[in-house]
Amino acid sequence: MKLLSVAEMRLVEKASDKAGHSYAEMMQRAGQAVAEAVCERLDVKDRRVLVLVGPGNNGGDGLVAAKALAAAGARVVCYLLKPRDAEKDKVLRPVQEAGLPIVAAADDNKREKLERLAREADVVVDSALGTGARLPIRGALAKALTLVQEVVAERKQEERRRPLTSLGAPAPSSGTPRPFVVAVDGPSGLDFDSGALSKVSLGADLTVTFGWPKVGHLSFPGACAVGELIVADIGIDPELASDSALDAADSDMVRDLLPDRPIDAHKGTFGKALIVAGSINYTGAASLAASAAARCGAGLVTLALPGAIHASVAARLAEATYLLLPHELGVVSGEAVRVVAGRLGEYQALLVGPGLGQEQETRDFILSLLCGGGRKGRMGFVSEEEGERASSSLPPLVVDADGLNALAELEGWHERLPADTILCPHPGEMARLMGGKISDVQSDRVKTARSKASEWGHVVVLKAAYTVVAAPDGRTVVQPFANPALATAGTGDVLAGAIVALRAQGLEAFAAAVAGAYLHGMAGELASRQIGKAGVVAGDIAARLPLAWRTVVG
Repeated sequence: MKLLSVAEMRLVEKASDKAGHSYAEMMQRAGQAVAEAVCERLDVKDRRVLVLVGPGNNGGDGLVAAKALAAAGARVVCYLLKPRDAEKDKVLRPVQEAGLPIVAAADDNKREKLERLAREADVVVDSALGTGARLPIRGALAKALTLVQEVVAERKQEERRRPLTSLGAPAPSSGTPRPFVVAVDGPSGLDFDSGALSKVSLGADLTVTFGWPKVGHLSFPGACAVGELIVADIGIDPELASDSALDAADSDMVRDLLPDRPIDAHKGTFGKALIVAGSINYTGAASLAASAAARCGAGLVTLALPGAIHASVAARLAEATYLLLPHELGVVSGEAVRVVAGRLGEYQALLVGPGLGQEQETRDFILSLLCGGGRKGRMGFVSEEEGERASSSLPPLVVDADGLNALAELEGWHERLPADTILCPHPGEMARLMGGKISDVQSDRVKTARSKASEWGHVVVLKAAYTVVAAPDGRTVVQPFANPALATAGTGDVLAGAIVALRAQGLEAFAAAVAGAYLHGMAGELASRQIGKAGVVAGDIAARLPLAWRTVVG
């Protein structure tokens, strides 16, 4: 699914109108979609609904939604934050004719009516400001939004307090907060391009946007105020947005990327993945990456690890085969290059990095294996000829964690990796690879990932909430997942394992990165729903990769 800027959305709407699908028709569909989304989530019959109506098209969407909710049995009141011309307004007039109560801010100088309506409402529909809003919000509109924000926060806090305290399991919750806040297109005060957010914005429980998601929906801090994000079809021809270079991953996209699973398959059908990982202090990283690769469909997974940790890892990971590497006190040593290089031809994909550690011998091993060179250009424990031969014969490559940390020490590292290498940095690792600061990375994650993928000539998977996957040719996909359940040690190892498994099954680098990141995020969503936002561990994510796959393919 395309991910649009405000300017791109305006051009698409203009082109749609010119093609005969008018703004009025789009507004009708938008408002109906908001009402349908609300009705799917709660029974609106006799519920009190407050619709905050702004002066522009966003307010028009809200008025259409108000009429539709009233038709569904809700007790709707529209609060006009700014005047609308009843004679010319084709969406206000039907609301008036339907007899819905309308309160104008101009007739509520002390905002007493607004406060009463906000305190009574079961649902608040925020259609005050849309994509055309510019920050900061000031004046009467800011004061009105601040008042509603304070009332909503107070009411939700009161709802969390229970008059009776249970020492056992608490009584089940209804699951729907009161008031339920619905944002039309996005929370008022969201910058739909940058994700900047006004301090007077209402945090939404549900956002219904139209046609395509906007960049600001998946950018912080604004993403924190979006809540559940629904993208509604308002009848615009998808071809009108086809020129946009940015995508948001969805199940349809990933379903088309995943390999077939024929019934006459054998383990060789689904590829063999070699994972070089682990050290005495990080045994879990090795087992998590290998487990994820197996759970994500690789036909055979071999884990190359220091011999000292083999017994502890093998005891909890029966599905992998093992390649024991020379080590010094439990960390991979330079002599391991020959051992790994001698087996590379057997595998369709290679992952290097999870839990290897940052001891100097291990770094020299990584650089000799991947680039044919040691720290800052010094050769490690093999000859230059042997190192170059090893790096040139590498299968499709994924580099994560300590593999990235080692690369950051080598000038021109990106020029010495095999083509189409997949790099999986978190913001700190990305900053080291760039020679910059984490703030430089996070200030514009999409721009950072895209520019560095182009500069380095490799696929970049910039991890964190709303992971960004960028290819050297400019293709860029933002993953739709921001989940605290994934904010725990080892989930990055699971992601790398998922990606190398898909690479081993024959997916090209960008497709493997996009699909692997999506399955990883979906597994996190499933774990969060089944376990909770706290207490999910990385093994829970790996275990749910097959269910994530099944969820995507249906």
